Amino acid sequence: MEGLHPAMVLKQPGEPLVLEWHHVPAPGPGELLIRVCACGVCRTDLHVVDGELPHPTLPLVPGHEVVGRVTAIGSGVDGFQPDQRVGVPWLGWSCGNCDACREGRENLCPEARFTGYRLAGGYASHILADARFCFAIPDGYSDAAAAPLLCAGLIGYRALRMAGEGKRLGLYGFGAAAHIIAQVAKAQGRQVYAFVRPGDAAATDFALKIGADWAGPSDAPGPEPLDAAILFAPVGALVPAALAAVRPGGRVVCAGIHMSDIPAMPYHLLWQERQLLSVANLTRQDAVDFLELAGRIPLHTEIHAYPLIRANEALADLRAGAFTGAAVLLP
Repeated sequence: MEGLHPAMVLKQPGEPLVLEWHHVPAPGPGELLIRVCACGVCRTDLHVVDGELPHPTLPLVPGHEVVGRVTAIGSGVDGFQPDQRVGVPWLGWSCGNCDACREGRENLCPEARFTGYRLAGGYASHILADARFCFAIPDGYSDAAAAPLLCAGLIGYRALRMAGEGKRLGLYGFGAAAHIIAQVAKAQGRQVYAFVRPGDAAATDFALKIGADWAGPSDAPGPEPLDAAILFAPVGALVPAALAAVRPGGRVVCAGIHMSDIPAMPYHLLWQERQLLSVANLTRQDAVDFLELAGRIPLHTEIHAYPLIRANEALADLRAGAFTGAAVLLP
């Protein structure tokens, strides 16, 4: 249909996405129109679709791991060319004027807008995006392989930096983010310990194949004390388990935007200067740094491709833990 493009639309949280045909928009000042080549399916998309993140902009096109080609450039935009390959991540706009933005912490901007949550996302064949929040994708990755870098990689990278320089790193939940960040950590000379759902032999085998030094159940301690742990699984009950697994002075970083409640726990798990931190969103500098790193370190992304019209199936499979790695939609 000339002038129209397909989009998978969330009408109400908890309901399946609906296929609609939208008019292809023209970019306004400062915007890029991008033809979507691939869009990753992130666990944050599940939180949005399932209603665990409040007040999405409805009706909504989800998706914030977008890889595509520039098809039109709005006025006032420099640094991009037609047909250039770019990525669009979760953080899609910030005010630039608040204290957080001025201090380089735009991820904490109270007016921030997020792709696929407050802004239309990439479960479509076209997307409009603020050019300031679009990034060149490094060579060496197919469109589908690059898509998970835009959130699983970026958020994981921010979490890894917040975890500090410790050599023994625990990763709780070995999915899209962990399998990328495990490779980065190994390239940095760290030891990686993967904590997976008890009885999940596929995740155990996957972690070891990716390069983890050890993999085992998340309800048991690892083989030795950790310097730091990152929680990618959105399970609050893992917080006391991770605190118990790190050495005195160690850090536990919660990397998810949503997590079930943390249960009551004895103070001694936090004592001895252990630190409990959370990661909120990302900054443009995170994107610049990580994508430059991904251009130097060949990262393998384990992907499972679905046609765009099967977005509901991809979300259901992610919810059920039906695959290792990351799902990617292909328009």
